[in-house]
This record gives sequence, structure tokens and C-alpha cells, in this order.
Amino acid sequence: MSAQVQVPDVTLYSPSQPMRERTAWYISGPLMLVVNLILVAVTVVAFWQSAVHGGAVKGVFTTVAIVLIVVISFALRGFTVVAPGRAHVVQLFGKYKGTIREPGMQWVNPFTNRVPVSTRIRNLESAQAKVNDADGNPIEIAAVVVWQVQDTAQATFSVDDYVKFVAIQAETAVRHIASSYPYDSRGTDAMSLRENADEITQKLSAELTVRVAAAGVHVIETRLTRLSYAPEIAQAMLRQQQASAVVGARAKIVEGAVGMVKMALERLDEENVVELDEERKAAMVSNLLVVLCSEQATQQVVNTGSLYS
Repeated sequence: MSAQVQVPDVTLYSPSQPMRERTAWYISGPLMLVVNLILVAVTVVAFWQSAVHGGAVKGVFTTVAIVLIVVISFALRGFTVVAPGRAHVVQLFGKYKGTIREPGMQWVNPFTNRVPVSTRIRNLESAQAKVNDADGNPIEIAAVVVWQVQDTAQATFSVDDYVKFVAIQAETAVRHIASSYPYDSRGTDAMSLRENADEITQKLSAELTVRVAAAGVHVIETRLTRLSYAPEIAQAMLRQQQASAVVGARAKIVEGAVGMVKMALERLDEENVVELDEERKAAMVSNLLVVLCSEQATQQVVNTGSLYS
């Protein structure tokens, strides 16, 4: 059963009425291209008729041709090519009119301004940050964030530069998560950065999602790419980890040796191989523990006398 990740309490300033994306009005580009070609043909005919006729008729055809040229020029400004993975935010005199996401050649109001916004999936690798963890130890941490623009209107109008906004918020979230948990749990049940990487990345994703929501950005995934002690304490922490490992290994060795000695005494007693009093049992236990727990090879000593002489 996977643990439920709670969204962190992150207080951010966001617009009271955020701009929401909606579909802009547009016409199929190939259809308008055919219309423009027809207007070009009509313009050519009008110039030809103005050259053939004279007087007032010539003036009428000339005027029609000039008007058609102006109309064609404005109509050409309305063509917009939308590439896959890219959207165009449409503005008319500073007012948001909608977003075009349909790929291909489209035609919109020639007086509008179209701002391209990439909707492709992006990778952001945060800079390596030096932060004090929850225990006050300096650590170095970095993360990679996979994100995508989900609402083009918010990305364009709610923040100044959504790419820079995501980068700064990602670094802020990484620093906050790193300072909220210890690097190592040190044998306790507390959550740590090193031993609970999956839970930590889920919490980082949840916090970053809240932070970049105002920019219309969707966080797909986050992963820690670097996590280590700072160089000034790395050697001391390494010695501490080595000491903890040695103590743990010694405890396992002693636990196994005691079990083997207990089994040997029980087998000797069950099979009546030899009868040992308490003093001889103590000597045997001592010798077996030395043999089993020693890191170096033991030397055999042949006792030619008795245990008491």
C-alpha cells in the first residue's frame, strides 16, 4: 500500500481572478488561401479592365483593384502556422481573445497579435544548492523537473516569464524540502532524504505543483539528481557511517556466534557425547566465541593436561 502524500502548506500570491485559457476564433487556413487567390484573380481582371476602358469606367476598375490589394494585404497578415507542440495566444488591442492549439495553417483576425507558446514537455535541472538539512548538517542537493505548459493564458499573462518563474520556484522547493528532513535517519523511523527518496520526490512534486500553479504549468515528475554531504563534513560523516556499519556487523557476528554455541551445547547434551560441568561449559563457550568472533585465524593449542592443572 502506497503512502498518501499530503500537499504541503505553501502560501503563494496568485491573481484573484486568474486568466483561463479558451479557444480563439479562427478559420481554416487553406480555405482562406483559396479565397485570397480568387481575390488576386479579381484584382488582375480589374487592372486589365481599367487598362481597356477609359473615362469613369477606368476610374471605377482602378479603385476596385486598389481596394482589393489593400484587402489582400490585410488578409495575408491573418495567416498563422501552428506547429505541433506549440500554441498561439491571440490578443486584440491588448485583450486576450483565446488560444489556437490546432496544428496547421489557420487564419485569424489580421488585426490581432499572436504570441507563440511552447506546450512541449521540458526538462529543468536545478542548480546544485548547498542547504542545511533538518539536523543542521550542510548538504549538496539538486533535482530535475519535468514540466509542461497546461494553460497558455496563465503562462502568458499571470507571470512575467514563466520559464524563469518555474526555474526559481523549483530551486525554492528543493531548498525547502532539503531543510525539512534529515539526510540520514540514523537508525530511527524518521523520514530521511537518503533512505526515503521516493517519498521525498513525491513531496517535492506536490509542493512544486502548488508553487507553479499560478503560471498554468503542470509538473509531470521530479527526481533528485544529487544528494551528498558538503565537502567540509563528508569525511567525518563517512567515518561515522563506517563506525555504524562496523558496530552493526559485530552485532550480527556475536548474535550468530551465540546461536552456534547454544546449538553445539544442545547437541552435545542430546547425544551424550561428553558430560560438561558449568566450569567446562564456560571454558568451551569462551573458546568458541573467540574462534567465531575473531577477525584473524586462530591457532590451535593442544592441552596435554586437564582443565584444572
